[in-house]
Amino acid sequence: MSMWGRPLSTVVLVGVIALVSWPMLGSLGALLLLSVMLLVLLLHHLRNLSLLYHWLQHPQSQNMPVGSGAWEYLSSHMMKLLKRQRETEARLNEALSRFQLAGAALPDAVVILDGTDRIEWCNPKAEDYFGLDNRRDRGQQITYILRQPQFVEHLSSDHPGEPLVLKMSRPAGEMVLAVQQVPYGDSRKLLLGRDITRWERLETTRRDFVANVSHELRTPLTVVGGFLETLDDMEVPDPEMSKRAIELMRQQTSRMTRLVEDLLTLSRLESTQNPLREEEVNVPDMLRALQQDAQVLSAGRHRIRITLESTEWLKGNAEELRSAFGNLISNAVRYTPESGEIELRWELRDGHLTFAVHDTGIGIEPQHIDRLTERFYRVDRSRSRETGGTGLGLAIVKHVLSRHQARLDIRSTPGSGSTFSIVFPDSRRLAAGHAALTAKVPA
Repeated sequence: MSMWGRPLSTVVLVGVIALVSWPMLGSLGALLLLSVMLLVLLLHHLRNLSLLYHWLQHPQSQNMPVGSGAWEYLSSHMMKLLKRQRETEARLNEALSRFQLAGAALPDAVVILDGTDRIEWCNPKAEDYFGLDNRRDRGQQITYILRQPQFVEHLSSDHPGEPLVLKMSRPAGEMVLAVQQVPYGDSRKLLLGRDITRWERLETTRRDFVANVSHELRTPLTVVGGFLETLDDMEVPDPEMSKRAIELMRQQTSRMTRLVEDLLTLSRLESTQNPLREEEVNVPDMLRALQQDAQVLSAGRHRIRITLESTEWLKGNAEELRSAFGNLISNAVRYTPESGEIELRWELRDGHLTFAVHDTGIGIEPQHIDRLTERFYRVDRSRSRETGGTGLGLAIVKHVLSRHQARLDIRSTPGSGSTFSIVFPDSRRLAAGHAALTAKVPA
């Protein structure tokens, strides 16, 4: 039965009852009966209408009014509509939840802005990068929070696709962000932020590397070229002058050779085509040989001693480990004043095999320690050149240790000396008994 069928049939039924009662009650009685029945019907509809009105103030499926007749039909349809609405709302909430979870998992910052640049939503990375709070800052103008002039200008730019490099100050240090806005929908914007601090540092390192290599090679080439021009212009060569010039040119060409060799070593260590070739390394014997090399480099100016508190070997590449150990030892010799002491230690420290070089040299200021393994980084550039270093030794050490899963620990006190320690993981450790047995077995 249709929506109109139920109320019309009720009215027809009331009319039929009044007509049937006419002969018995008379015209006045039948009219009175008809009026009473119509009044009851009206009151019934008014009551159901009132119940529906009150329910619409706080619609819940459990307290929906269920009437009779047409109202029962209407309640049934409203119940179906309410059920579909709840299902649609549940799907929308699920989709919104998935969107928020996906946004939270993004490695970049995402901020949704309305047409007036007010914050509608942001993910955790945006909270971290921009200092926002997703609950507290909703509805806030983003330029009230990010006040950098270049950001405000970028937000109103006619070229929104071009990224802005923005530097943010944080307690852990400065962060460099690439910020980009993407228009979408009805005047809305997506504000994207990517942490490019590491890439900026790499770019700075690359620029410094190119500049330093050019400078390091230009200086000895200038010396050699200058002496060659001087010797070429001399009509009668001066033996003393010639001897001095040749010696200086030999020193400078040797310096260039060491620089090129260190650059090739770094390139080889960084190459993915050069996997680590492992072997059993007799570290005690290697340190004894390195002690002799250090004494030759020192030329008797230092007291160099070796302390072997462990006889255990390592699993690794002997050539690379010798290069790393040798760089630390040669640095100690170069930066320790005459009559100073240098100690080479091989020990088991806190359960880890550790090689340490301790010196009584000039020491290092704390602000320099974190940057010592950067290429060409020098605490004292002029002194480094005087000592003959290329500025690549500790960079080589860092890459060798990375290939051996080891770490470098640096402790230094200005004016009192330094201790450089290489700590190896347990996976690189070979027991003394196993190493000695292997050494006795013929190849």
